[in-house]
Amino acid sequence: MSSITTEQGILHYEVYGRGRPVILLHGWLGSWGLWQETMAYLGRYYRTYALDFWGFGESGKKRSTYAVDDFVAMVQQFMEQLGIVRAPLVGHSMGGTVSLKVALTSPERVSRVTVIGSPIDGESLAWTLKMAGYRPIAFMVYNAMWALKLGLRIAAPTITRDKRWTQMIYKDLSRTTLESFLISIASLRRTNLVPRLHELDVPVMGMYGLLDNIVHPDQWEPLCSHAPQARVERFEQSGHFVMLDEPERFMQTLKEFLDEGRKQPPRPNAGANKN
Repeated sequence: MSSITTEQGILHYEVYGRGRPVILLHGWLGSWGLWQETMAYLGRYYRTYALDFWGFGESGKKRSTYAVDDFVAMVQQFMEQLGIVRAPLVGHSMGGTVSLKVALTSPERVSRVTVIGSPIDGESLAWTLKMAGYRPIAFMVYNAMWALKLGLRIAAPTITRDKRWTQMIYKDLSRTTLESFLISIASLRRTNLVPRLHELDVPVMGMYGLLDNIVHPDQWEPLCSHAPQARVERFEQSGHFVMLDEPERFMQTLKEFLDEGRKQPPRPNAGANKN
């Protein structure tokens, strides 16, 4: 267990492996724990860092805001303090949205981006998640945690085939606060990166499960249409958690994409690879 102190609070992270750095970012209500199997695999080839966003997991929870831009600043501060000059970012759901925004705001720090089930436009979120971004509803849901957990248990088979997920999300929910629960999803709902995708000058890979009922699976389309160096992998047997539903294909595909960055530097405006 590792952490650094920032002006905005404690930032918890886990690290495994040796070699070039790769940074993994979790989604809404999640934590670094989602990446344990991914880290065990990638750690044989890369030095993998998995962060807990402020307000989630073991990171600090005394902030007044937990917006997407706050998490962008968090990644930038993390890289600065650990001396990571440039690295690939891998983000699931909200973490992928944050990764893209880091690449847009600090392109010198990001060598390539992988997004997994990530909303490019926040309006692609399921209506239940969008409703959680309104304070009266968030207050009611957060203070009836037993009902939320029951709903998640019932919905779990439609979200992922991995039977461990329910216990994972229960644990992560217990470490959130009302403010991090509310503000992060409200900010994500208002975020639309489509108008800026053309500015990306690094390779981007989108991984989307065709059975995703959390983020609309057609969010791969903006990447193909607007990001200059984009490729997309669609997983027919996966929902929102591709890394849990099809782990072998996921990890192999991710490693192949990361390995491309070791063979040659990115070539801005070299054209898109759109599958």
